[in-house]
Amino acid sequence: MRILTFCFILLSGFIAKAQETENYITEHLDYAQGLMQDHKIPASVILAVAIHESAAGNSKIAQHLNNHFGVKGPNDNTEIHSSYRDYDSDEASYNHFVEIMETRPQFNSLFDKYDQYDYKGWARGIARSGYAQSRTWASQVIALVKKYELYRYDDRPADYVEPVYAKPVYHRKKRHFNSARYTVKSGDNLNLIAKRKGTTAKAIMKKNGLKSSKLKPGQKLRL
Repeated sequence: MRILTFCFILLSGFIAKAQETENYITEHLDYAQGLMQDHKIPASVILAVAIHESAAGNSKIAQHLNNHFGVKGPNDNTEIHSSYRDYDSDEASYNHFVEIMETRPQFNSLFDKYDQYDYKGWARGIARSGYAQSRTWASQVIALVKKYELYRYDDRPADYVEPVYAKPVYHRKKRHFNSARYTVKSGDNLNLIAKRKGTTAKAIMKKNGLKSSKLKPGQKLRL
């Protein structure tokens, strides 16, 4: 019974959080789309970043500073002590985010790389340009776009095809094995060969899977 009660409480919490996020989207959608039309940044990305950075408007900096994008800077707020910048309104915070994208060198090149419908490219580009320290930031923003289907608000053409980005390829360092081989000559024995090659008879036997120390002329040994 306790487990069922806990599951019900947990499910209720998820539903409530999802509803809060849906309400946040409804409240800020028109403004985000207006910014997209004027500045060519996907509305889906603007909304997803705001949701992520402000906990859908529930974070302290959103509540007290109207800061929806986690931008740091001075503030004169007396209610909380924070290193984050304050704004006169939610809209001012949204405007400043777009301004950052347009005016700071590390971000303004993104406008040439990605169109206003490519939310994945924008999210990854913003992350790579140093907007957030978390290595999972872009994937979290993209997940929010998908979960709430925010791409529906990007005014995508019906025939738009999402760009396909190759996944990063991590190359493992190749191990370099000693491929030296020795052909046994008449009169050779393991101890003599080992001494010449700077190893031990035991090591040669192990590397070659030998059960006996006896050798035959012409036999090939890995050293």
